[in-house]
Amino acid sequence: MSDDDLSRARGQGLLAISNSSHGGFDFTRVALDAEVELNARLRNIRLGDYRFPAREGSGADIDMPLLHFGQGGGKVSITNPYFEVVYRDSEVVGMRMGFDTIRGDVGLKVNSLSGSLLVSGVDSNGQPVTIDSRSDSAGGKRWDGAASLVGVRAGDASGPSRDFWISVLKSGVQFQAPAGTTQVPDAAQAGVWLNWRDKLVSLTALPPAAIGQPAAPGAPVTPPVTVALPPAAASMQVGR
Repeated sequence: MSDDDLSRARGQGLLAISNSSHGGFDFTRVALDAEVELNARLRNIRLGDYRFPAREGSGADIDMPLLHFGQGGGKVSITNPYFEVVYRDSEVVGMRMGFDTIRGDVGLKVNSLSGSLLVSGVDSNGQPVTIDSRSDSAGGKRWDGAASLVGVRAGDASGPSRDFWISVLKSGVQFQAPAGTTQVPDAAQAGVWLNWRDKLVSLTALPPAAIGQPAAPGAPVTPPVTVALPPAAASMQVGR
């Protein structure tokens, strides 16, 4: 390419690095400025396997036998996957990784979860219910209230789900609001913590309100969709 051609060329780097501060913490984020279509099945995920006498549960912060992005042979679309390091007074507190947005069907089986999760749906009688970690008396640490889930649909007609991330921290951290919103997430606790509360609907009928609390009167509910879990090879397509 000649100097003249080069002077007319425009472009943007694939990686975007940014720094920010919030709540007494400093953050350095490295993001992949891309749209990704993903079909990947992960099995037997155990994160944060350590003693926690207050609630041992299954012995791990996250015990997830299945996490399948692109359930039913399809794919999920994610944007701007990122990795973020957290500091306080120049000391590393931990990190998190996540996506700016995600849309599609995700199969999952959750034995226990440390995190903040909200899933809407209907029960076998057609009544609206939710699965919400905020109902847990222990604050979502090694919570087993999502054991009935088979899968979720992320995103709706108003847009994709925006706040999926997993953190690994030495102490609790209040992260910033996800891109495009002003709603800050629940504070992440020490250990491994998963956050996902935006636009999630169960793909199958949920148990009657014993696990979740009834949805707000008049709240829109997407009918459940029963989906099989066929074997799927992991594949990824990345586009700019």
